[in-house]
Amino acid sequence: MTSIIGSRRGAVPGKKSPLVWVAGVDGCRGGWFVILAAVSASSAQPLRIVARRCTSFRDVLALPERPVALAVDMPIGLLDRPRPGGRACDREARKLLGRARASSVFTPPTRPGLSALAYADVHRVNGTGMSKESFNILPKIREVDEVIGARDQERVFEAHPELAFARLSGAPLRHNKKTAAGRRDRVRLLWRIFASAFQDPVRLRLEHGAAYVAPDDVVDAYVLANIADRIRRGSGARLPASDPPLDTRGLRMEIWY
Repeated sequence: MTSIIGSRRGAVPGKKSPLVWVAGVDGCRGGWFVILAAVSASSAQPLRIVARRCTSFRDVLALPERPVALAVDMPIGLLDRPRPGGRACDREARKLLGRARASSVFTPPTRPGLSALAYADVHRVNGTGMSKESFNILPKIREVDEVIGARDQERVFEAHPELAFARLSGAPLRHNKKTAAGRRDRVRLLWRIFASAFQDPVRLRLEHGAAYVAPDDVVDAYVLANIADRIRRGSGARLPASDPPLDTRGLRMEIWY
């Protein structure tokens, strides 16, 4: 698939390829956990990893490394009215993941539903019910929606970790990411991608505060960084595959993997 990033630095003939940064961003208890990967413009091999915890999504957008692509596991682009199963990209994602992992794709709130402050208010403002999982991340969805605009989608992309891991392994993973077996499966796949640049997720979690960052936040941010790099290189996959619909704010409703 052709990259849709507006600009990227290329290699200069006869000179060493310059480094650019890509980022994987996952919401965590303490804000947003970010894996930044330094990559060569002419290579798919990550060369360096930097981890950061940002307290706000506005801080993510202002990261000093200025990543050329950021993949975030959070809905971007919302319906104004509820539809069964949510957006088209949500429904397609569940089909790809099958019964084992389909439940990892939550139906996002409608934009009016962002104003729900109590679960008892959900049906009235959202136009339909909402899962507890979606309600629990409502503040994060609201935070992203408040700061992102259509132009930001030149480098900020909604993505889904389980779709990415399914692509890396050739099939949806059997074990839930919150189990020990699930973490082992995912870390094994990440080692293949990041090789010598890979840093131990347990150590990164402790460095940035175990009270603020869960083990799966680190693992998901890693694979999201890989999605961002795929997008940079023009090999990212998207649901829907072409012409994603726009919401009333002009934001694309899509999921990358």
